[in-house]
Amino acid sequence: MTTAPDTTGVPAVSRDLSAPREYHAPRWQEPLIFSYDVPGSRGIHVPELPAELREGLAESPEASAASDRAIGLPSVAQAQVQRHFLRLSQETLGADLNVDIGQGTCTMKYSPKVNEQFVRAPEAAEIHPLQDESTVQGALQVIHELERYLCEISGMDAVSLQAPAGSAAIFGNVSLVKAYHAARGASDQRTEIVTTVFSHPSNAATAKTLGYKVITLYPGEDGLVSLEALREVLSERTAAVLITNPEDTGIFNPDIAEIVAAVHEVGALGVYDQANANGMLGITSARQAGFDICHFNLHKTFSTPHACGGPAAGAMCVTAEIEPFLPGPRVRERDGEFFLEEAGPEAVAPIRPFYGVVPNLIRAYAWIRALGPDGLRAVAEDAVLNNNYIAARLRDEPGVEASYEVPGRLPIEQVRYSWQRLADETGVTSADLGSRMADFGFHYWTSHHPYIVPEPATIEPTESYSKAELDEYVNALMRVAAEARENPELVRTAPHRSSIHRVREEAMSDPETWATSWRAYERKYLGRETSVPTHWTPPAGFVPRDRPEKAFHR
Repeated sequence: MTTAPDTTGVPAVSRDLSAPREYHAPRWQEPLIFSYDVPGSRGIHVPELPAELREGLAESPEASAASDRAIGLPSVAQAQVQRHFLRLSQETLGADLNVDIGQGTCTMKYSPKVNEQFVRAPEAAEIHPLQDESTVQGALQVIHELERYLCEISGMDAVSLQAPAGSAAIFGNVSLVKAYHAARGASDQRTEIVTTVFSHPSNAATAKTLGYKVITLYPGEDGLVSLEALREVLSERTAAVLITNPEDTGIFNPDIAEIVAAVHEVGALGVYDQANANGMLGITSARQAGFDICHFNLHKTFSTPHACGGPAAGAMCVTAEIEPFLPGPRVRERDGEFFLEEAGPEAVAPIRPFYGVVPNLIRAYAWIRALGPDGLRAVAEDAVLNNNYIAARLRDEPGVEASYEVPGRLPIEQVRYSWQRLADETGVTSADLGSRMADFGFHYWTSHHPYIVPEPATIEPTESYSKAELDEYVNALMRVAAEARENPELVRTAPHRSSIHRVREEAMSDPETWATSWRAYERKYLGRETSVPTHWTPPAGFVPRDRPEKAFHR
C-alpha cells in the first residue's frame, strides 16, 4: 500500500503557459579563447612513442605537420576549454531554448536529436573524403538515395548535393544557366537575369557575381509580380528568371506556370528558388510549374541545423536537358556498388572540393525517411495552419498589418507584417520590438534589406510548435506592443536582460571594423605585429592523391 507524499505547505510551481515568461540571460563577458593561452598547457596527454615508431614516422606528412606547422592555436587546459565554451553556450539564445519563429525566410524548425546520434557515430564522423570508395559505401548510398528522394519531391530528373549551402546552390544554378547558353553559342547574347524584389536576395547576388545584368521586378498592390510586367522585360537577352514562390512575403503566385511558359517563349530558363518550400512539400513541385532548374536548402526545408548560416547544405535539381551541366563528381550505382563518376565535358566547375556536407546530408536523409511522403505533406499542412493561426490572432492587434493582404487569400508558410501604424503612433520601430522580445527569451526578425515593407517583421512558425507555444509568442508580441504605447522608452532602450545590449548596425556594414580571425583582431585592434604561420611542405618523394580542382570562384 502506498500513500501520497505530504505536500502541506509546499507552494505549487506552475505558470500560465500562454503568458510570456520572464527571462534573463547570463552575462559572462567571456574573452576570446586566445586570451587563455599559456604555453605548455594542453587538453590531453599524448604519450611519447617508442623510438622505433618515432623513426618510422619521422618523415611522414603527419609528423612534419605536427612539428613544423606553427598554426598559432592557443595552449589551453581542458577544464578551461570546457568552461569557456559552456559560458558562451549559456549566452546564446538558440532554437533549442526558445520558440524560434522569428527567422522568416529561413524556416527555423526543430531538428530531431536522434539524427545527431547518426552523424556522430564513428561510421559517419570519422570518414574522410580521400578514403577509397569501397570503404565509404554507406555514405555514398545515403547521398545517392537522398538525390532520388529530392528528384521525387521536386519532380526533377537529376540532383547534385555538392553545394555547401543554399546560396552556393543558387550560384551553382546560375552557373548551369551560363553553361547551358554557352553550349548553344548564346552566352554573349544572353546577358540578363530577371528576379523579383521579394525573391531571396541570393538570387540577385549570385547572378551579379557571375556577370549578369540583374533586372528586379516589384509587386503590384496585391503583392504579386504580374505576367504583363514580366513580359515587358523579357527579350532575347534574357538568360533566366530566378524566382521564389511563395515569395518572402508568404504569398504564392497562382500564375507561376504561365510565368515559366513566358520565360520559355523567349528561349530563357526558369530557375525556382525553393527557400520557402516548407509549405509546399507533397502539394506541388517545381516540375509541375515547368521549371528547368530548382534548389532546396536542406538546412531549412529538411531540418538540418541552420547553424548560424553554416555549415549548411544545398541541393541543385535539374531536368534531363540540364543534367550534363551538373558539377562533378556524381554518385552512381552499378550492381549494388556505389562510386563517384567524374563530370562530363559540359559540366560546370565543382561548387566545392569533394562532395557536399555529408553530416547534413545524413540528417536530411534521416528526416525524410522518418516522415515518408505522407509525413512530408503533413509538414506543409501544419506549417500553413500554424502560420495562418498566428495571422488570425495578430489581426486583433491594431498596430500591425499583414503586407499585401487580400480578402479571401491566405498566406502560405510565413507573413511579412508591417508595424508602421505602431511606429507612427509611438515612435517605436520594428527593430525596437525585436530587442524587447529578447527580454522574454524570443527571437524576432525584421526582414532582408532594403525594407520594401515599412517597419517589417517576418514570422514563419513552421510545423514544429504547438498551439500553446504559438500563443505564448503572440501574447509576448502583443504585450510588447502594449508597452510601446504605455512606456515607449522601455521598449526603445531594450533589451534589458540580454547578454549584450545592442550591436552597432554601422559596424556590421563596415569592412574596416571586421576581424575575421584572431590574427586580424590582434593586428587591427591591438596594434600587434603578426607573423604568417609556417605551412606544411611535403617531403621529397611524397605523391599526393588526386583531389578535385579548387572551385574557380573562391
